[in-house]
Amino acid sequence: MKAITIIQPWATLIAVGEKKFETRSWATKHRGDIAIHAGKKIDKKACAEPEIKAALERHGYTADNLPTGAVVATANLSDCHEVYIEHLGDAVLLKSGAPHTWIGQGNKEFAFGWYETGRYAWRMDEVEKLSEPLPAKGQQGLWNLANQF
Repeated sequence: MKAITIIQPWATLIAVGEKKFETRSWATKHRGDIAIHAGKKIDKKACAEPEIKAALERHGYTADNLPTGAVVATANLSDCHEVYIEHLGDAVLLKSGAPHTWIGQGNKEFAFGWYETGRYAWRMDEVEKLSEPLPAKGQQGLWNLANQF
């Protein structure tokens, strides 16, 4: 299974179903199963942002109890959208084929990602949080989870 390492709190936001898109500077052609690996780094400043803090608290998490260095969920990477900023209403257009997806600034998804023209939003569907984090070393880019064991 392919895996992606994501720093906290974003890995947990995906695992608990609060975040549907992982934003990256690069596109991927991979579609299908993907493991969500929480890296060892926790962005404590991001954890203090009101929307992120509230989302974590809804699921019993704080910056101090986020799992690190472990796979926390699996998902279906269903699409990779190129991001375009539309200046009508400051909406974000995620473009890949048709229909396009729109995310407005009032949407929590906008606060949970780095949406900028030229970046990419990877859509994560069918997310399943693991009952217990599975310790694993992460890597940059997409990597094979099976190589960890």
